This record gives sequence, C-alpha cells and structure tokens, in this order.
Amino acid sequence: MPDPARTLISYLRVSTDRQGKSGLGIEAQRAAIETFAQANGFAIMEEHVEVETGKGSDALGRRPHLAAALAAARKAKCAVVVAKLDRLSRDVAFIAGLMAQRVPFVVAELGEDADPFMLHLYAALAEKERALIAARTKAALAAKRAQGVQLGNRTNLPLASRAGGLSTARAADAFAANVLPIIAGIQATGTTSLRAIAAELNARRVETARGGVWSAAQVQRVIARAGTAGNEAE
Repeated sequence: MPDPARTLISYLRVSTDRQGKSGLGIEAQRAAIETFAQANGFAIMEEHVEVETGKGSDALGRRPHLAAALAAARKAKCAVVVAKLDRLSRDVAFIAGLMAQRVPFVVAELGEDADPFMLHLYAALAEKERALIAARTKAALAAKRAQGVQLGNRTNLPLASRAGGLSTARAADAFAANVLPIIAGIQATGTTSLRAIAAELNARRVETARGGVWSAAQVQRVIARAGTAGNEAE
C-alpha cells in the first residue's frame, strides 16, 4: 500500500485554441510532473486531463476533470500536483476557492514546500501581470486608431478564412491517417466498440489531435475522416 504522504494525483489542463503556443502542452506538463515526482520520491496514482473548450472555465462546475482529481485526492488523502500554477488558474478567487476544498496542491515548478499562502501570492502576481498586459495592449491599440491606422487586413479575411479551413482539414486528415493504424491494431485484438477503443487509446497515452483524451465520438470521427481522405485520394 503506497504511503499517502508520498502519493499524488496529477492534473493537466490545456486550452483547445492555445495548445502548444505557451509550451504548456499535455506532454510538457506530464514530463514536468514526472520529473518532479521522481526527484522528490512521489508516486503518481492517477492522471486527470482537462481540455478547456471555452470561456468561463474558472468555475469548478466547468472543470469536471479537476473535480474528479479533487475527489480522488480526497479519497486517497493525498495532494493534487500540477506542472505550473496557471494550469489550475490565473484567477486569485478561483485559487482561493480550490484552497477551500481542503485538498493540498503541489506545483512542480514551485517545489514541494510552496504553501497555500505562496500559491495565493503567485496567483495574485500572475493576475496583476495579466491585467497590466491587457491595459498596455488596449492603450497601444487606441493610440494606433487615434493616428488613423487601420488595424487588421479586412479585405483578406474571407481568403484567410478559406486558407485556414483548408489547412485545418489537411492537418485533421494527416492525424487520422497516423492514428488509424493504432486503432486497427487495437481492433485486431478483439476490441471493437468505439468506447473500448477510446479507453485503450487513453491507456496507451495516445493523445487526440488537440492533446486531449479520447471519447467514442472522437474515435468514430477519426475512422470516418480516414475513410473520406482515402476516397478523395483515389
């Protein structure tokens, strides 16, 4: 039986529209947490992955995987670990609400000894920095408009939109082509239901195109897209 004091529940979170741009993709977070755990003698009991799909995510009700991680940690009487504090939130009020759940948090980037007061302090600094950046950006854009500068290239928006759509479609086709052999291998073992295939992909730590976890619907879409791409290539 593992010592609860040296076990952790890991929580990883990405945004569907900002994945990879900040260097905080799923694999980077997982690697940071695993490195921290190994260096400090912790064992990761479970991993929970959240894919943020829209605004308003700074509410526990919109974070089912965070709620599940909290429940698992509460049951195991251990802490939840994240790679960076902003994987929990950049909002001080949300961080304070999490502290009220009476489940300890460990931030790999800050080390094992960062207490709740430090987490609040870092969150407050991050929130202030975000507000200052937003204010500076707004002021700079207002100054440009006052000088008569037209921001953005409105004449090319339809063209850019079409090009972006084509690029996204090609990327989705390529991803489906890469994952389909894995799915075929899983099916060859006798696992044929979409839900079971999704569970096996998650167990093998195969990520979706957006770095999230698999569902039956996503497996079905990949299979359908691979078939469509194959027909178009003929």
